Amino acid sequence: MNIIDSANQLLGEIGPGRMSNTVYDTAWVAMLGEVDWELSNSALEWLSSKQLPDGSWGNNSLSYYHDRLICTLTAMLALFKRGRRAYDQRQVEYGKNAIEKIVSNATSSLAADPYGATVGFELIVPTLTAEAEAIGLIPSQQGRILGRLQHQRARKLSMLSGRKISRFITVAHSSEMVGSDGMHLLDIENLQEANGSIGYSPSATAFFALKVKPGDPAALGYLNSIKRDGGVPNVAPIDVFECAWTLWNLSLTGQVNDLDLTLVQKHLKFLFDNWSDRTGVGFAANYSAHDGDDTGLVFDVLKRFGYQPSLSAMLTYEESDSFRCFALEANPSVSANIHALGALRQAGLSIEHAAVQKILRFLASRGHSNTFWADKWHISPYYATSHLIITCAGFADEFAVKAVNWMCETQKSNGSWGYYMSTTEETAYCLQALAIWEKSGGKVPKPVLERGAKWLTENMDMPYPALWIGKCLYSPDLVIRSSIISALMLTA
Repeated sequence: MNIIDSANQLLGEIGPGRMSNTVYDTAWVAMLGEVDWELSNSALEWLSSKQLPDGSWGNNSLSYYHDRLICTLTAMLALFKRGRRAYDQRQVEYGKNAIEKIVSNATSSLAADPYGATVGFELIVPTLTAEAEAIGLIPSQQGRILGRLQHQRARKLSMLSGRKISRFITVAHSSEMVGSDGMHLLDIENLQEANGSIGYSPSATAFFALKVKPGDPAALGYLNSIKRDGGVPNVAPIDVFECAWTLWNLSLTGQVNDLDLTLVQKHLKFLFDNWSDRTGVGFAANYSAHDGDDTGLVFDVLKRFGYQPSLSAMLTYEESDSFRCFALEANPSVSANIHALGALRQAGLSIEHAAVQKILRFLASRGHSNTFWADKWHISPYYATSHLIITCAGFADEFAVKAVNWMCETQKSNGSWGYYMSTTEETAYCLQALAIWEKSGGKVPKPVLERGAKWLTENMDMPYPALWIGKCLYSPDLVIRSSIISALMLTA
């Protein structure tokens, strides 16, 4: 199959969103034995098969502490509560050794993760920790760093200023953090989405079906509809996100007219039909909470293909010194600001425009000497840095020069890239960025592109490690594949 055929096949597969199953969310579903034994049991089987050699659970390709802690805690709680086989109990005992090491190293390990906490970590972990303490899985954390997270949780919840958690604010996505003693924080009658989920989150929905409205048919229907091989993903559906990122990646190639234009137009219509001139879009159609990241990239995509979305939706997310993803967020996202910059560029705003300058100042403050950028949605700097180079090429070149040099210098001897190990995903990002930089008139050593393209061609079918940050690490499979196809088209 040639690369154009691969791109068309990909366009035909875009749908609700394809994402890897995650331990964290599947563990919550495994706890549903009292309300849906079959759903719970299949989740428990999947979970049992995912224990790592050291007794922990989490990303099996690399160890990212926040992911390993939250996955191991929830898996242990699920097995402790629901495991009935002797094998389950052996896994719990083996897991106790792992969790003891994880918890005892919390102070140094939390700080060691280069790209910070997983989504809702400071809200969720105190609840899990308290439950694990109560049943004797871990010793008391009072006075230790995991115990002190309770104060961060209280500060974050105080930002609600008396408002209850409903589907209209993103905290709903992590509503399992309220625990059994925090039900008063929930606006229960306005919490559930039309598809039965809570915040399109399997873990939050499982908590709802277990503790808030036990056995709720709509919640259980949602969970049964998204399970695969017993497991569930970190979020579902992600149809807007998957469609937009895929079209953006393919649009970079300049070869869209060679693709199946009927499919391209179908997906563009889907994005435009879900666009709100007031608030843009969320990561999924019909999701109540829209965000600045998806809004920025969808605006960019629609403009590239000749649509005219309203810029006022993008400007809704403008703050005093940056653009936000969500209300109440603790720290702005680098990639969301890069995507906002791309939207403003596509809208025709000049580099002197106040909003453009605001984003550039923010990015300058967050870059590592303007050589690379990290982001809270991805544990590799190559994701944010590649998107910055692509967005700034031919527009704000001074922001990209050092990053291009850094990217060339960090290529591995085999031609690949990878912050932790060689991956097709990160190699694709670098090839996209360097090819776009070269096409805009910048200089890139030819051997860098040739070695990278050769390695990617030979390894394009490798499994995708989970590098994206949700409540745990995950991989959006079609989005990653679209970046690989885009990179190979750009370097052909």
